[in-house]
Amino acid sequence: MSSGQGHVRGVLAPWGEGFREKLLSRGYSWGSAAHQVHLMAHFSGWLGESELSPGQVDRAAIAAFLRTRRSEGYVKLLSGRAMAPMIEHLRDLGVVPPEAPPPLAPAEALLGEFAQYLFDERGLAQDSVRSYVGVARRFLAHMGSDEFAGLSAGAVAGFVRDECARRGIGSAKTTVTGARAWLRFLHRTARTRMSLAPAVPSVANWSLAGLPRAIGTTELTRLLRSCDRRTAVGRRDFAIVTVCSRLGLRAGEVAGLELADIEWRRGELVIGGKGARRDRLPLPADVGEAIAAWLKRGRPSGVDTAAVFVRLRAPHGPLASTGVSAVVRRASVRAGLEPIGAHRLRHTAATRMLQAGGNLIEVGQVLGHERLLTTAVYAKVNRSALAEVAQPWPAR
Repeated sequence: MSSGQGHVRGVLAPWGEGFREKLLSRGYSWGSAAHQVHLMAHFSGWLGESELSPGQVDRAAIAAFLRTRRSEGYVKLLSGRAMAPMIEHLRDLGVVPPEAPPPLAPAEALLGEFAQYLFDERGLAQDSVRSYVGVARRFLAHMGSDEFAGLSAGAVAGFVRDECARRGIGSAKTTVTGARAWLRFLHRTARTRMSLAPAVPSVANWSLAGLPRAIGTTELTRLLRSCDRRTAVGRRDFAIVTVCSRLGLRAGEVAGLELADIEWRRGELVIGGKGARRDRLPLPADVGEAIAAWLKRGRPSGVDTAAVFVRLRAPHGPLASTGVSAVVRRASVRAGLEPIGAHRLRHTAATRMLQAGGNLIEVGQVLGHERLLTTAVYAKVNRSALAEVAQPWPAR
C-alpha cells in the first residue's frame, strides 16, 4: 500500500489529513478525531484488500466492512452512525458516490407528495408540515390501506373521534386541522371523488377561554440568572431566554435566526415567520447585548452554518426548534421552577408588553399574528387592554 499523510494509507490516503482538520473544525476533540481517523485508516486498508475503489463504496460495502471489523475483535465504532462523519466527508469531496435513496413504499411516497404540497401550495412552516404529515401517517395506519376509492364520511369521523379522545384540546385541534388538509389534498389529487374535509368534526372548545400562562418578573429573573454567563453554554442559553422573553419569538423562529438577519446598524431583526413571511422587529439593547456576547465569546469559530444559535457538542450545527425549547426547559429546572417551554416565554413577552402600556395591535404585530382575535386572548391579563375589545353597554 502507498503511504499517505497522517495515519491513513492506501486508497483513502489523500483525504486523511483533510478529514482530521474538518473534524477539529466541527468541534471534535483531538481524541475523538484520532479515533475517526483510525477508523478511516482501517476502512482504507479493507477497501484495498477487497479490491474496491472509493467510487464503489455503497451501503453494502459499508455493511461488509463493519462485519469484518466486528469479526476482528473491535469493540468501538461498529455502526453506520459511527461511519457517517467519514462517509459524509468523502461524499462532499465527490470521492464516494452519493447514496442512492431506497425505494419508497407507496404510502411513504404519498406522504412525501403531501409534504411537498403543504410546502409549495400552502406555504406552511416546516413544523406545521411535520405535524400534518404525522396526522396523515396515523390516518393511513388507522385505515390500513392507501386506497381511497371507498373512503366514507363515517370512516373519517371515526378516525378523528378515536384520535381526539386521547388528546388534549390543543393537540386535538391540530389533529382536526391536519386531517382536513390531508383530505383536501386527496381530493385535489383525484384520489377521492369529493372532498371529505367537511366530514371532519370540530373540537368542542370555548374560543379564548384559556388564560395565557405567563411567568412573573421574579420567575423570569431567576430563569435568566440560572444561565452561567461565564461559560459558552451559559451565554448561549442567556441569549435564547432573552430573545424569547423580550420579543416573544416562537422556538422555530429562534432556531431559524441567521447571522444576516441581525441588522446591527439599523437595530433590527428580520424574522422568518409562518409560511414565507419575513417580518422586521426592533432589536432592544439588552437583546442585542446578549446575542453579541454569545457571538463574540461563545459561538465556535469556523462553524459551517449561518445559524445564530448552534450546538456546542460536536458536530456543531444549528439548534432545532426542539433544542431551543430544551434550553428554556433546562434553565427553568435549574432556577427551581416548574419545567416550561419556549412558548411560555412568548406569553410572558406579550403580557409584559401590555403591562408596559402597549396595545393589542402592537402586541399582535410583534408576535406576528395575522388576526387581532388571536391576540385578543391577552386582553384578559390587563384591564386597559380588555377595554379595547369590550363593547359599550346598549342604551335603554
